[in-house]
Amino acid sequence: MPALDGMRILDLTQYEAGPSCTQALAWMGADVVKVEAPGYGDPGRALAGTSAYFWNWNANKRSIVLNLRKPEGRQLLLDLVPKFDVVIENYAPGVIDRFDIGYDVLKEAHPSVIFASVKGYGSFGPYSEYLAYDMCAQAAAGTFSMTGTPDGPPTLPGVTIGDSGTGMQLGMAVLAAYVQKLRTGEGQRIEISMHEAITYYMRTHLANTGNWGRNPVPRNGSQVGAAPSGLYRCKGGGPNDYAFVLTVTNTHIDKMYVAIDRPDLITDERFDDFVKRFERTAELHDEVEKWMLERTKQEVMEILGSAGVPCAATMDTQELYEDPHLLERGFVKTLDHPDEGEVRLFGWAPRMSANEVEMEPPPTLGEHTDDVLRGELGLDEEKLAGLRTAEAIG
Repeated sequence: MPALDGMRILDLTQYEAGPSCTQALAWMGADVVKVEAPGYGDPGRALAGTSAYFWNWNANKRSIVLNLRKPEGRQLLLDLVPKFDVVIENYAPGVIDRFDIGYDVLKEAHPSVIFASVKGYGSFGPYSEYLAYDMCAQAAAGTFSMTGTPDGPPTLPGVTIGDSGTGMQLGMAVLAAYVQKLRTGEGQRIEISMHEAITYYMRTHLANTGNWGRNPVPRNGSQVGAAPSGLYRCKGGGPNDYAFVLTVTNTHIDKMYVAIDRPDLITDERFDDFVKRFERTAELHDEVEKWMLERTKQEVMEILGSAGVPCAATMDTQELYEDPHLLERGFVKTLDHPDEGEVRLFGWAPRMSANEVEMEPPPTLGEHTDDVLRGELGLDEEKLAGLRTAEAIG
């Protein structure tokens, strides 16, 4: 059975930070009902003029449309809350208070509710009223400052850890609160700040070169320590025809030299300890890259990987969908899109031997409004028609 069978979530989130959390829980079996505004719903539905963004973060959910600006719509939400274990929201600062659906209000309707909030900077502190999207929170949390080349400007990282990285931490907290509720019968309030959550993913660099916060972590591009670790050009000359090597131990280095037909480098006095390699990183890099340039990045990965050297081809985002490893593992899923035909999405990385949930397409806006209100609140067609006339539902 699905691992979270029986867990029920009202999802008042939008864009990515909240939806990434609720989608992960849905993929483990939770019943997630997404509450959306009339007319446009989650703004992520049409981000960049396409539904691709919404599809990537909202599979396996149901959608209802409630107009929380109408008293009848707000009351429907309060009526639904006791039917669910968890309510999750990531509205901008102040929105929950304007709708008057904060934790205290929902707790009155459902004393054991778990109420989780995602905020850019949290609910208190000097930045708490500031709006924040992923990139704003990342810049404030320091990831820009560590990304890029030493002589270049701070750079936006290529992944949205501010949003989805926060969502994964929130998911863990929600699960912990749910387990606690099963033991004690009590709910609780959960708050997560994107600003704070991002620092979790920076700890290795902070530990290695941050000197306990006494100095900023420098930008080093793709160079990690001394050669032969680093990013190397490969045959093809394309913008992503590179392979990355990370030699952590002397054994890795020796195996690499043998694999690239340069055993002489093992005893080369120019490179026989870390300090020398660090001082002559550019020189050693050039020696190794001569071998790389005669092979494709996939060939480099296969040869070095088989030799026991940590190495990876620098796949571009299109190549990921054709990656033979991901395809053999069934990680690339195919779903039917109403406008695009067959589309490909990536699956859920955790593989649980006793949990089986097939990926389902995201809901259309309000697709399950009538079903949920009939099933949870027992509303008949006449009542639903009246609510629609009052513009409380859509």
